[in-house]
Amino acid sequence: MKIAVAGGAGFIGRALTEKLTEQGHELYILTRTLDNKPSKEHVTYVEWLGPNSSPEKSLSEIDAFINLAGESLNSRWTDKKKGEILNSRVESTKEIVRIIEAMDTKPQVYINASATGYYGTSYHHTFTETSPLSGDDFLSAVVKKWEQEASAAMPMTRVVYSRFGMVLDSNDGALHRMLLPFKLFAGGRLGTGEQWISWIHIEDAARALIYCLETPAISGPVNFTAPQPVLMEEFGRTAADILKRPYFFPVPSNLLELALGEMAVLVTQGQKAVPAKLLENDFKFLYPELRPALENLLNTSPVSVKK
Repeated sequence: MKIAVAGGAGFIGRALTEKLTEQGHELYILTRTLDNKPSKEHVTYVEWLGPNSSPEKSLSEIDAFINLAGESLNSRWTDKKKGEILNSRVESTKEIVRIIEAMDTKPQVYINASATGYYGTSYHHTFTETSPLSGDDFLSAVVKKWEQEASAAMPMTRVVYSRFGMVLDSNDGALHRMLLPFKLFAGGRLGTGEQWISWIHIEDAARALIYCLETPAISGPVNFTAPQPVLMEEFGRTAADILKRPYFFPVPSNLLELALGEMAVLVTQGQKAVPAKLLENDFKFLYPELRPALENLLNTSPVSVKK
């Protein structure tokens, strides 16, 4: 397949593009600048979001479009930062819809990144793809707007919203930051410990994206989470046990809010989101349970065979 990817430099994008090129797909990576880009087999870099860029000229016969672009959530949410988080997602999505509109031959599928933050937070409810929007926080509002922009492509192609939970990767993302206190022998419960963590191993996140590319029956919202979400208490104790570190330095929610501001909602609150649509369509997770996933990422057990 010929696949265009926006946001290919992010940690999900890197895992995805590596897997796609291994499978022999031809990738077109959208980038703001063509300077200093490495030469890679099966990869072409295409300039976009510049004053004179016309990416549609290089994307005339692609089979699929994947949008993972957006400002990182992992910093204090000042008013300026919140504007960048929202605008980066809305503007990149608008541009991709414009590109698709300009194509004579439309891609077969458009996958747009999203987040389980769509559902809002809850200690008690379980959310599937059919659950209504219930959140009234900043992240829920961002995801709602993000998906609304992507929905403009629906008359032209199959559209998938990949609602990511917490993507676990040993070198990047939330896990890397959450494990630092444990590595310093200062780990413990974050917040009440009763908040749900809907997580997915980076390997399964990349595989699920490809599965959605290749499965015409899948469209609309898809929860990119493992089948077994866990409470923060279980998450922390499991990580501490694997790392052989103590688990006795709790961090109260109000301290996290003081340190992180509004961004603290990512760790002090959560939602129990399950991947109903992936399971209904027979996707097989390599890491459906937390402990094997963390053991793999932290290299404390033999590395499983990647499929």
